Amino acid sequence: MVLSRVVLMILSANVYHTFIVIEILLNRSIAWYPKRLTKTINAIHSYLLIGAFVFLTHLSIQTIMMNAFMQWFLRFLVSLLAIIVYPITYLINLRRNRKCPPPTNPILFKSATTLAMMIRNKQITSEEVVTAYIERCKEVNPYLNAIVEPRYDIAIREAKSIDKMICSNDRSNETLEKEFPLLGVPLTVKESIAVEGMSNDSGTVYHYRKPATKDAEIVRLAKAAGAIPIAVTNAPQLCMNWETYNNVTGLTMNPYDQKRTAGGSSGGESVLIAAAASVIGVGSDIAGSLRLPPMFNGIFGHKPTPRLLSSEGHVPDCLDPDFDEFFTLGPITRYAEDLTLLLKVLRKPHGPEVPLEKPVDLTRLKFYYMDGDGGYVLNKIGPDVRKAMDKAKAHINSTYNLDVQKLHIKNIHHMWEISVRVLFKIKHVQNIYTDPKERENLISMWPEVLKKLFGMSNHNLTCVAYGPVKKFFDSLPEGYYNKLVKTLDEIKRDIYRALSDNAVLFFPTYPDPAHLHYRVFYKFLDCGYLTIFNALGLPSTNCPLGLTDKGLPVGMQIVANRCNDHLTIAVAKEFEKAFGGWVPPNKESFDGVKTA
Repeated sequence: MVLSRVVLMILSANVYHTFIVIEILLNRSIAWYPKRLTKTINAIHSYLLIGAFVFLTHLSIQTIMMNAFMQWFLRFLVSLLAIIVYPITYLINLRRNRKCPPPTNPILFKSATTLAMMIRNKQITSEEVVTAYIERCKEVNPYLNAIVEPRYDIAIREAKSIDKMICSNDRSNETLEKEFPLLGVPLTVKESIAVEGMSNDSGTVYHYRKPATKDAEIVRLAKAAGAIPIAVTNAPQLCMNWETYNNVTGLTMNPYDQKRTAGGSSGGESVLIAAAASVIGVGSDIAGSLRLPPMFNGIFGHKPTPRLLSSEGHVPDCLDPDFDEFFTLGPITRYAEDLTLLLKVLRKPHGPEVPLEKPVDLTRLKFYYMDGDGGYVLNKIGPDVRKAMDKAKAHINSTYNLDVQKLHIKNIHHMWEISVRVLFKIKHVQNIYTDPKERENLISMWPEVLKKLFGMSNHNLTCVAYGPVKKFFDSLPEGYYNKLVKTLDEIKRDIYRALSDNAVLFFPTYPDPAHLHYRVFYKFLDCGYLTIFNALGLPSTNCPLGLTDKGLPVGMQIVANRCNDHLTIAVAKEFEKAFGGWVPPNKESFDGVKTA
């Protein structure tokens, strides 16, 4: 049994590695290797795999810690890919050295909450605000490649209409704030979320354009509150990657360093907000997409309590009624106070009872931390993340005289395996193999797999791989799945009891700051830092904690019990006040711009 599992993992790793190299080379044709170097690298790769096979097969016979061994071995096989991917990604990123210009317009340094107040008070017009953000979009998008389709002309017309309404209406500012809390404020939207008339293909190549025929529910609510969409932003195909690129719009760059990833899948949304080309936006999350891109770009992203916001109007969608227990839409902002504002606007009328307006006394909270899940699949957090988390813990201790205690949860080290298995158990997620006539059925997968292997597919690797991987998990014994679910229920019980309604948990968002483009292909296992909270159904806020010595954003997740979103956001506001929150990209060329 052990030997067969080891052999299967080695074979799977070789197939996976082949696909990855093809994907990177096809996405960046300038990456070129002399034949001698290619042969040498392939030979090293083969020898390492053979050596690993012999050594670990012998080791597996003697060890009694099979779970730990298999976890470690999985990480080892995936990390072997770095031998090839590391030099390729270094070469293809050499020319990406242009710096995204820092913002200079003072309007761009105000929160959405402040801008809405100023527009209501006639201190500034909506047209001025929308125009400032449109100009900023035009300035930075050549550096970032984040915008799929702009909505500039319509947005300016809508802003002018709002300004006329404000000038001619006799309602009080309090009434306007209650009816239109986002009055005249620009908004950007991830392309996978429908905005009427805008692209809604979610990064998929089609022979014809398929604009959204109506707004997604959260876009409708945002518009009803007075927000003005100005653009839809880039995402990986069908949101199935932690790197934002597709075969339609291309690769999105990080505003702090073009060589580095924006994260995914809400990467386009996050880089625009981080570059001050948008002030608020909405994205989606089933495996960390509202937290990883905000962490890599130094802003706030919040994965809400399940079912707090409607997922209607998202591509891909799903027929499984349990989908919304793991998948959610949510806000991405530059300023923490705007998280509360957006959640109040976007929440479903009859969703979970989350007291977003309830005051939070931090002195009465319990604070916990974890450095990871304690398993062997995930890489340990690096020095930059550890330093940032230590800084956060020290602030709570020195400011409120409260200890941040380490949280111990039984069996938490199984959460990587559990979360992957639970997420792949979801049925009928829209994907490239979905039969358009019968959503419950799939078309044949192997023609597309072969096309990808020979570089002839219009689809990205993760979308091609989704079908076979899903089929593999579906073929596993049901008893195995039931055992994982039972363990998950025990972990949920223990963590819910520990957090109750008066505690928050500090947890890494990712082991390190943003890495070079495409390196996620041998780092993707580390997204288990994120998927754990999708499986547990807990709200989580990515909170920026400053920049590293290399000028890259770093942050952590703040997690609370279900329906306690207000606690995570309150702590995020505290850290924003203490450490400064968002820092403009390339601030070394930030020459005394007035921000207040």
